[in-house]
Amino acid sequence: MAGESFLSQTGLAVAYTVMGGLLGMAMMSLAAFVIPRVVNKVTPNIDDEKEILRGNIAVGTYVGMVTAAVIIGMSIILAAAIIAGLM
Repeated sequence: MAGESFLSQTGLAVAYTVMGGLLGMAMMSLAAFVIPRVVNKVTPNIDDEKEILRGNIAVGTYVGMVTAAVIIGMSIILAAAIIAGLM
């Protein structure tokens, strides 16, 4: 009995971790796709894509840093959720 309980709990923990990881990857991909467009909408007088193509490094750095900050923040939240699910 105790072995089945341990195995079932371990299986559930693995399943939740895998599901959380897949959900996290989907959320990160969505964030990497959506965030630059949100930044483009927030700065209506500057066309970010055209400025980057023209070689404006400052705009590229700004958009990259904002996107990276959002992805890192989501990663921290997702890691906390996965760790809480394992405990």
